[in-house]
Amino acid sequence: MANADPCRDFVKDVKRIIIKVGTAVVTRQDGRLAVGKLGALCEQIKELNILGYEVILVSSGAVGLGRQRLRYRKLIQSSFADLQKPQVELDGKACAAVGQSSLMATYDDLFSQLDVTSAQLLVTDNDFRDQDFRNQLSETVKSLLALKVIPIFNENDAVSTRKAPYEDSSGIFWDNDSLSALLALELKADLLILLSDVDGLYNGPPSDPLSKLIHTYIKEKHQNEITFGDKSRVGRGGMTAKVKASVHAADAGIPVIITSGNAAENLTKILQGQRIGTLFHKDAHKWVPSKEVDVREMAVAARDCSRRLQAVSSEERKQILLNIADALQSREKEIRIENEADVVAAQEAGYEKSLVARLVLKSEKIVGLANNIRIIANMEDPIGRVLKRTELAEGLILEKTSSPLGVLLIIFESRPDALVQIASLAIRSGNGLLLKGGKEANRSNAILHKVITEAIPDTVGSKLIGLVTSRAEIPELLKLDDVIDLVIPRGSNKLVSDIKSSTKIPVLGHADGICHVYVDKSANLEMAKQIVLDAKTDYPSGCNAMETLLVHKDLVEKGWLNSISVNLRSEGVTLYGGPKASSLLNVPLARSLHHEYCSLACTVEIVDDVYAAIDHINRYGSAHTDSIVTEDHEVANVFLRQVDSAAVFHNASTRFSDGARFGLGAEVGISTSRIHARGPVGVDGLLTTRWLLKGNGQVVDGDKKVTYTHRDITT
Repeated sequence: MANADPCRDFVKDVKRIIIKVGTAVVTRQDGRLAVGKLGALCEQIKELNILGYEVILVSSGAVGLGRQRLRYRKLIQSSFADLQKPQVELDGKACAAVGQSSLMATYDDLFSQLDVTSAQLLVTDNDFRDQDFRNQLSETVKSLLALKVIPIFNENDAVSTRKAPYEDSSGIFWDNDSLSALLALELKADLLILLSDVDGLYNGPPSDPLSKLIHTYIKEKHQNEITFGDKSRVGRGGMTAKVKASVHAADAGIPVIITSGNAAENLTKILQGQRIGTLFHKDAHKWVPSKEVDVREMAVAARDCSRRLQAVSSEERKQILLNIADALQSREKEIRIENEADVVAAQEAGYEKSLVARLVLKSEKIVGLANNIRIIANMEDPIGRVLKRTELAEGLILEKTSSPLGVLLIIFESRPDALVQIASLAIRSGNGLLLKGGKEANRSNAILHKVITEAIPDTVGSKLIGLVTSRAEIPELLKLDDVIDLVIPRGSNKLVSDIKSSTKIPVLGHADGICHVYVDKSANLEMAKQIVLDAKTDYPSGCNAMETLLVHKDLVEKGWLNSISVNLRSEGVTLYGGPKASSLLNVPLARSLHHEYCSLACTVEIVDDVYAAIDHINRYGSAHTDSIVTEDHEVANVFLRQVDSAAVFHNASTRFSDGARFGLGAEVGISTSRIHARGPVGVDGLLTTRWLLKGNGQVVDGDKKVTYTHRDITT
């Protein structure tokens, strides 16, 4: 998911990069080298090298590594009596000398395995007082980079003339962070990346969930706002040193990004312009708007408003939805003006016709949305329903009740009508909501959000529904597992897969909609024809459209397979064949039997019987929606019982797999998960349960005085 940040457009011109690796990145908690992390880092650097970037590495870790090795050596050479004596702290210069060779040997080995050559350059503070040295340094680095060699710098602590190299902050540089900034200036780097063990600079301790990651550092705003935590657990600097070095380099015109060295592919993401870590730039104060969008505040506000929504009466929640339905129709002209602007922009941008079609909000669609909202409004109140009542003991009654999930994050593409459906379901179920639509529908989403939130009374608050307008905010939202309770992605396979791999928050959705129709030998063939054509051609890009047609082998001899192939082709459907059907129909072999076309195309395959069809679906399907066409009810029941999908149909088109068609009023998506909701997700899918216990003074006291009855009470 490329979450490009406009503030990072400058990366497209970056060629020479200095990457500083902190001690906390290269070592583990026990002081040993973190070889796995270093290996992953070296692989990223190799990729950058191949792409033509000039990469210079500044690596800490020698002192910490040397200390660990010397302590181990001293331990194995000590007697029991020696260990009882007070232990003298090891000399830092000796630690540096021992650790440096080990550190470089590791880099050399890792890079060699990747067919990359590295070089060591040790420098001291005094070296930079000599102009001839500085000139020669630049020439040497230039030669190494021309040969695709990775120069690896480190301060030569072993021979440093400073009396207290771990505390002295005087001189030209005083740690590897300030050395990195100095080298960035000397070697005319285009970008400095400081790798740490946290995601970037926070305005408080990173471990505090209330601390906010600062994406773009503005000196005038943030220098008095930030509370620094402890220095590095192993190095001499920590975040304070990194910020000082970053400010120094940025003021001199070199952009700096502080980010985590532990996260996979962070270097690549930075150079794609993604909003990774904290950016320091001399022009940052010009880019950031006066009022930044704070996604945590937006999520917290949605949670607070959802609690107020739950507190109002069922009738008031119903009235909010009816007011929204009326507002949509009364402001139809405004909505269509903004929507038409999106449609024109999408056409001019060359978007596919299917995407443009999903953008359009015609008058009848707006009326349909309003009517669906009224259906949802008139449903039985889903909040606080008693699902089960049990007498635990005499006078001790336990109730299992329905309850909202909390705050939902819905990320959807293309269809602005999805915003209306999702918002109405969230309101009916008492949930707060954060919405992120596709950029192609920005104006439509904005006006729909405005119409809906203006219809929400102040007693609840318009911040019940937050609209996220920048894709760059998505990674930050996906970190808010303490505020957001469920993420529902609606869109492409890639969108869903990327989100699932990027968050700890539970994700409800489906990555594929590979739906099958199996036509059995006993099928009413005219019925089968109508179902197959509808399932494929009614709305080919829908996730509930047929992607694979399975045909019983007996229907090949009867000529029905050829007949339906002609029917499909006449409707503009491109056919691909499975291993059996490809040669018979003289069509190209499908590149995969697990494939979602989302267009007027489908795979056709021949199967021996219903059991072969079931095996095929369970193996190659996506557990979304599958249908059988047959007049044999015993065969139908086998299919309905054994196909492991969220929705399984008999003698009906897969296109019926839809929240509105199921009578849910609308849906926030279709889930193929096996936990929580499954299939089209309406109001009930946005609820969880709570337990309410009502007694009259009972205590457990070791269960000595309680006689449990566990009797179900009919409600």
